[in-house]
Amino acid sequence: MAKKKFSAGLTFIACLLALAIGFIAAFFLYIYIQRPKGGDVYSSGELSIHFMELGNKATGDSIYIKAGDTDILIDAGSVESSTNTTSEYIKQYCTDNILEYVIVTHADSDHIAGFAGSEDSPSMFDRFSCETIITFALTNQEMETASGNPTTYAKYLDQLQEAVADGATHYTALQCWEETDGAQRVYELSRGIEMEILYNYYYENSSGDENNYSVCLLFNQGDKHFLFTGDLEQDGESRLVDNNTLPEVELFKAGHHGSRTSTTEKLLKVINPKIICICCCAGYNQYNAKPENVFPTQAMIDRIAEYTDTDKVYVTSQVDENSESGYRSMNGNIVVTSAKDDVTVTCSNNNTLLKDTEWFKSNRTLPENWR
Repeated sequence: MAKKKFSAGLTFIACLLALAIGFIAAFFLYIYIQRPKGGDVYSSGELSIHFMELGNKATGDSIYIKAGDTDILIDAGSVESSTNTTSEYIKQYCTDNILEYVIVTHADSDHIAGFAGSEDSPSMFDRFSCETIITFALTNQEMETASGNPTTYAKYLDQLQEAVADGATHYTALQCWEETDGAQRVYELSRGIEMEILYNYYYENSSGDENNYSVCLLFNQGDKHFLFTGDLEQDGESRLVDNNTLPEVELFKAGHHGSRTSTTEKLLKVINPKIICICCCAGYNQYNAKPENVFPTQAMIDRIAEYTDTDKVYVTSQVDENSESGYRSMNGNIVVTSAKDDVTVTCSNNNTLLKDTEWFKSNRTLPENWR
């Protein structure tokens, strides 16, 4: 019997088809491997969240986030000079000097002073090229002090306008929520990592407390979530829970620096955070408050101990009146890193949990759940 002859062209096509099938199979196998355990969405790349010390004892927020190659800054510190410390820290990681996203949560000076800047401490808008700036939609702040001088808020607005004139895109959280004028509710930061703007007081000017106007953010990495609520107080947190579908979270930035009026039961029992980071100078009575209101408060500690399965609570700084600066590091710069499978915490000073610090043992009572 004569042997069948195969066309060289058909053989070539068959080989190409086999290679294509093999490539497709390998691609989907890779996607499967990248899926986080128990999750529905694969994630890749690394997410690192840096709760920065501010170089002074004044309480305030400045948080730097690296998502793949995307750089994000949330707030800019307690006083103008904060930028001298935080900008040098950020430049270790943001090597191109570009912040793709800047979030200004609300108009209190302990969050915007570093955006206002000064002659000796340039604004973060001057120190970095900012691409997209997302700000609070409402404020009760005035433009002038009682003596007629511009307020920190007025100085911040001037710097914001200069950043926009230099090419930055500016949206309010309301525009993001409504997805108007090119703004988005969800921003993809890196493959498998996104930033979501949550609903809050973006519509009605009905809160006498500036803190309740805070821009609220949820960072999602597959089935891992990280929640930032600025300085929301009890009323704002209640509204946040009522108007958003919140998941359980790996990380929660404690509300309002660990005050007794935030990080409430209603929010905690929904999000069940595994890690809590507090941006404050523990024990510094900055506002001549009653002892029970000094950050981080016993009331807040008791609540998180009841609604959090872990005692993984970290604080940036603590008061030290014997030092020239009036403060020293507690944990220092707190870095929460989320890779494909694990979430880890590494601090510049030490990794001591709040409950195990000498400050806590001398100034607070250990909750029963942490014994």
